Amino acid sequence: MPPPDGCSINSAASDESEDTEPLIGSDEIPPRCCSARFNLAFLMFLGFTVVYGLRVNLSVAMVAMVNSTDPDPDRNHSVINASCPPPSGHKNTSNNFQQPAGVPHYNWDSETQGWLLGAFFFGYLCTQIPGGYLAGHYGGKFFLGLGVLGTAALTLLTPLAAKWGSYWLFALRALEGFGEGVTYPAMMAIWARWAPPLERSRLIAMSGSGGSFGAFVALPLTGYISQMLGWPAVFYICGGAGCLWAVFWFIFVSDDPRTHRRISREEQDYIIKTVGPQGTGHGWSLPLLHMALSFRLWAIIITQMCSNWAFYTLLTSLPTYMDVILHFDLQSNSFLSSLPYLGSWLMAWLSGVMADALIERRVFSVTVVRKIFTFVGLFLPSVFLVAVIYARCDHILIVTFLTLSLTMGGFSAAGVFINQIDIAPRYAGFLLGITNTFGTIPGVVAPIVTGYFTEDHTLAGWAKVFWVAAGINASGAVIYTLFGTGKLQPWALTEEERAEAERKRNSY
Repeated sequence: MPPPDGCSINSAASDESEDTEPLIGSDEIPPRCCSARFNLAFLMFLGFTVVYGLRVNLSVAMVAMVNSTDPDPDRNHSVINASCPPPSGHKNTSNNFQQPAGVPHYNWDSETQGWLLGAFFFGYLCTQIPGGYLAGHYGGKFFLGLGVLGTAALTLLTPLAAKWGSYWLFALRALEGFGEGVTYPAMMAIWARWAPPLERSRLIAMSGSGGSFGAFVALPLTGYISQMLGWPAVFYICGGAGCLWAVFWFIFVSDDPRTHRRISREEQDYIIKTVGPQGTGHGWSLPLLHMALSFRLWAIIITQMCSNWAFYTLLTSLPTYMDVILHFDLQSNSFLSSLPYLGSWLMAWLSGVMADALIERRVFSVTVVRKIFTFVGLFLPSVFLVAVIYARCDHILIVTFLTLSLTMGGFSAAGVFINQIDIAPRYAGFLLGITNTFGTIPGVVAPIVTGYFTEDHTLAGWAKVFWVAAGINASGAVIYTLFGTGKLQPWALTEEERAEAERKRNSY
């Protein structure tokens, strides 16, 4: 059933506050359980679980792939004196890790490891914007499915590339990033057609939180598989899981609710009427100049770059920190490295539901909701990263603060990370491609900077890593609070919406 006056929620793009937008009552929303839109969100959630498994498996496997984190025995002696003692009740076995017979090891120093961990993002940078543009025009189903399938297939070749040398492995990881770069823009392009405005936060947070859940599952599973079967099995299993998911994706998913074979008529009408004209493809032409000059868009870009610096620092380097500084064995390392992502996943789900509830009940405007969740999701993690520095060698406190940091970071899932669909729904996939391209730069640079700061593997070096991450994160919280918005931008209006706005002005 359409909102009062027959307009979609997206059509309110005037100079008035978004608090004046017509809203559908909760009693008019079709059931969510087992609905086509929530089934789509769940399948996306599983897809991004696989995506992040493919992305982070090397972070833990690296501990098993190298003979030691630093092959220089003289330096290793100094490292022990410059890092923390092993945890109470644990035997430090990470550097004496026994692989099954015939599993190869490699002598890669910390700088080489940093480049290999960052290689994925070199390719990831290249396909964000083209992927978002094409997904916005044609629909995102094909691009998201092919992105996961291609990355999974390439992952199967990881042991062979490592055998050929670090340069080959670097190239393969970059190619994996190239394939995976289209996935998030394609997701946003799909939700531009599928997500009713009152359910955007929970649907996008639910599907996107698969990334955190994937890290939570993949990190300990990678450690366990490496010990039981050898590190090559990690890449065979993760790659196989991605290929299997792609089969279900192509069978059950549709680009548009109008073409979905199993959606109810009630749900279909609800989605089409509430999304309105913004739920259509954007065509070949884009308002590129207006986008480039939009300081609201630049607020999203800068904030995501700031947030991602801390996120990618921990995602790629936390297992090394657990190994070299805290001296956890591989199984403990992988489990404790994954624990923060469990909190992040749960908080992302919760934040999506909370944000939608605040908007639906008109407690706050969309703008205020996005700012609250962004500030909490960036500033509090910075505080806990600083706390890690002062915890020094207290293993329990360090794990607690790292877990709290990433858990509170989950709040931003209902903030800046879905803001593209607020300011320009029909261009959301393309905008996410832009913001993710800039947001991926920290994924390239942060592991390299971390490798530079920690080449001597000392507490002082890791303190620099956490100080930089905390400072950048906090800066993003301030920038978005000052310049972010949840209002539909004038340059994002369709011709139909412009004509409707003109008609309303003339009627006054």
